[in-house]
Amino acid sequence: MATDAASDTGVAIAVAQFAPGTDSDENLATIRALTTSAVARGARLVVFPEYSSYFSSELGQNFVDFAQSLDGPFMTGIAALAKEKAIHIIVGLVERIDEPSRFSNTLVAISPVGDRIASYRKLHLYDAFGERESTWVRPGQIEPPELFDFAGFTVGLQTCYDLRFPEISRRLADAGATLILVPSEWVRGPLKEHHWRTLVTARALENTAYVAAADHAPPIGVGNSMIVDPMGVEIATIGEITDIAVATIDPARVNSVRAINPALALRRFGVVAR
Repeated sequence: MATDAASDTGVAIAVAQFAPGTDSDENLATIRALTTSAVARGARLVVFPEYSSYFSSELGQNFVDFAQSLDGPFMTGIAALAKEKAIHIIVGLVERIDEPSRFSNTLVAISPVGDRIASYRKLHLYDAFGERESTWVRPGQIEPPELFDFAGFTVGLQTCYDLRFPEISRRLADAGATLILVPSEWVRGPLKEHHWRTLVTARALENTAYVAAADHAPPIGVGNSMIVDPMGVEIATIGEITDIAVATIDPARVNSVRAINPALALRRFGVVAR
């Protein structure tokens, strides 16, 4: 299901789903095609998956070897595309760091004029379900969230496995986020699609915020990229294919939901870093 168009007060956003590979130029070409489609359907912000710049089936030294800087050719291409289409683009970058055997799993938000307006380095690494991301990825530092404004929303970023830690989304909500973007590579496995759908919906419900989650298309990712509203309503979804889904979101919807369900105001516990 995908909802096109925009209301008088809302704005259209898109989640884009594809399976990135080991050719960054080819990944960039796919991103261009999906962005062009999203813009044609009215989207002003497009969320792409984790590891958009480079991905293979197993983490290894190849990720380190093909990592790029924030100003490398992949992000330069994304910035040019965002400026050309006058749109916000959020992508996952395999970022080069000052270690010979690790990289950073980084999200980058680019503005419609091509500026880098926010970044996020994954805090919770995927050391679960038989995987060990921390062998090759350096976890991000715990720092104040880098938020940005978009069409009446305050936007926050988190990545994939972070969904299993509700305090990440709550911390963003505490900082003012009303739209949470979740680029992901949610690996397939027993009950994993169920976990994905449940956790994305829960993060929207408990924070009374929109959540836009973009996953890899199968065969490695579960697909099912989606946009969920503050009441937990799935307003746009992709199945298993490479595609985009577009939905109109509205700051007034956040306000009305928070008026009838003031859970954030009523809670009695905060988030404390460990």
